[in-house]
Amino acid sequence: MESARNGSGNGNENGCGGAGDTGAPGGPVLAEDQRWVHDLWAAAFCALNLFVLLHVVDLCAGELGAGRSALWTALSLTLFVVLFPPRVTAGRNWLCVRGLFRERRVSTDLLTQVARREGVSQRIVLRDARGGRVELDPTTLTGNPLLWHELDLGARKARQSGLLGTGSAVLQRLADRVARLESDAARAVFDASGLR
Repeated sequence: MESARNGSGNGNENGCGGAGDTGAPGGPVLAEDQRWVHDLWAAAFCALNLFVLLHVVDLCAGELGAGRSALWTALSLTLFVVLFPPRVTAGRNWLCVRGLFRERRVSTDLLTQVARREGVSQRIVLRDARGGRVELDPTTLTGNPLLWHELDLGARKARQSGLLGTGSAVLQRLADRVARLESDAARAVFDASGLR
């Protein structure tokens, strides 16, 4: 947790990209997705299980060869790429989402639009005045109060400066959900300790 506050969590003190990035927000990492490592291990575990299972089945059937092994390896790596979780980090007035092959950032104090995309997997879409755009799972924000706090601080600045045209309702629903989850967690602690 301390590494997330002082910016040394990922060895990079200028957000999720390099210090040479231009036109993008930077500064120390103040918050990061605390479930990311767990999700990464889960993706690796699934891919490894598929790799082992396919090899064991082929070995038992007497069909394992170099070509089939290469196919199963490629299939397992493809599964890992599909399951690879995006890494979400935030700092003062910026939020970054880094996938396996690319990263995207927005300046939260320059947000112009916040939208909720419905579908099989819900997403929050953030756009800023610099043309930056990120998509992230709303549970990442509700499950990480520090990430939510950094986004909320920047969005308030954007709203006060008149930049944030659409999305106040989406942000308010997220804020209500975070508050409800924090209240439920506090109530559970009091119940468990016998303090009501």
